[in-house]
Amino acid sequence: MIESLQLAGHDDVAVVRDALARMEPAGTEEEALDRIRVLEELKAACAAAQAWETAAFDHHRRRNEADRGVAESRRGKGVAAEVALARRESPARGSRHLGLAHALIGEMPRTMTALTAGRLSEEKAMVLCRETAWLSVHHRFQVDRLMGVRFAGTGVRRLASEARAHAQRLDQQAAVEQLERGQEERRVSVRPAPGNMAYLTALLPMPQAVAAYAHLHQAAATAVGTGAAEGRTHGQLMADLLSTRLTGQDEAADVPVELHLVMTDESLLGGGAVPAWIPGHGPLPAEAARRLVADTRAEVFLRRLFTAPESGQLVGMESRRREFTGLLRRMVVLRDDTCRTPFCDAAIKHVDHATPHRDGGSTSWHNASGLCARCNYAKENPGWQHHATPAQLEVTTPTGHTYTATTPPLVHTPSLVRAVPPPKHQAPRSAADPPVQPVPRSAADSPGPASGSRGAPPETRVEVSKASSGRIALIWPELSSSKLLDDPLKRRREVSSKAASSAAVARLAALLAA
Repeated sequence: MIESLQLAGHDDVAVVRDALARMEPAGTEEEALDRIRVLEELKAACAAAQAWETAAFDHHRRRNEADRGVAESRRGKGVAAEVALARRESPARGSRHLGLAHALIGEMPRTMTALTAGRLSEEKAMVLCRETAWLSVHHRFQVDRLMGVRFAGTGVRRLASEARAHAQRLDQQAAVEQLERGQEERRVSVRPAPGNMAYLTALLPMPQAVAAYAHLHQAAATAVGTGAAEGRTHGQLMADLLSTRLTGQDEAADVPVELHLVMTDESLLGGGAVPAWIPGHGPLPAEAARRLVADTRAEVFLRRLFTAPESGQLVGMESRRREFTGLLRRMVVLRDDTCRTPFCDAAIKHVDHATPHRDGGSTSWHNASGLCARCNYAKENPGWQHHATPAQLEVTTPTGHTYTATTPPLVHTPSLVRAVPPPKHQAPRSAADPPVQPVPRSAADSPGPASGSRGAPPETRVEVSKASSGRIALIWPELSSSKLLDDPLKRRREVSSKAASSAAVARLAALLAA
């Protein structure tokens, strides 16, 4: 029985995990529901155990750094990033779980007890910690005591509201200061949503947010009342008004700012079915992408990109500069799509050297990684190592754990997606283990076929940039004149026109085929 197990290490925990994986489904409705409840309690107990282990890891790391003479202000740097990799989550979530562990163990004992017993979910524990994060330890302990009787039968939102009310009552001055700090954190963000939609989120002070919403609500209601809705619902009108008023355009579909859209030439010009890709945001059906390009009064640029046929990855280019700028930076951002660190999907903020420039790392396609700011700063901490090729990034943490992420293809065709393995995690290797063989260089690792090579020519992708001013242009002279490609396609072609209808796309097909 699991109750009789004495778990002494991670191998014992793995035995429990494997036993659960082999458990046969219940034979009755009653048994199935009972198992669901117990497994939910087990999830909570596991979350509590993770919190203890997270705090222990942080303690061991800080103690070891103190023994090595590391300054106190530098101790524990990178701990949250390592926790995130172990949990296979983003660095931001790793930081939240590290804070949760310290709060539960040191300041909220009743919440920790309920989590350990399975009476409180990890989500609710996280909410309680978030709503009391700005309190002193003494006041936080009081809120924990007051909320202890409310764990059972209370929903997440209600639990958060009651905890926030207790916190504001106990320390009114700190509550006001917290509200003022919240105003300093106002921001706008965007994230993908199902159905090729996206959430545009603005974090604003309450009065401003309510006023903006009321203004859109009233304008949409006026359009409905005057018959100007054109078949759109009230909610659709509010969304369209938000888009047009933010961008200054006449129609919501006419995107006047730069929008990168990567798709195969067949999907753009020949009716192909391979989805397009918006770097950093995700796929778009081929037909929807063609409509986006054709049915707009905005102006369009085309830039021809070349990918290796085996992997679908961009080919490389070299630079003698210390910083990644210009076309090289753009190619790295297109290649990596989001932060390259395993399990992190934040937007790329930095393009930097995997092997640092100070250690002889080159400013090159092979040594470049697109990273979010948090991951780029984390790799600068002692003991962290990044080893990169255009095909993959291997991250080694100070404990010797290794995590590998493979670069996805530029456009996700079925054959290429099957060839991309998920991120991998390896425990530290001992001296007795055989050395890991380097990954063979793929076609994406080299500038192009060697002289006399009979290898397959690079495949073609088209990046479509919609901009407020410009022209339809085949912009490839920068790459074709930079020793990037040794290929018959290496010749200059520039075409100027304007895409305002589907007829323009048809003309482009003839131009590209010339």
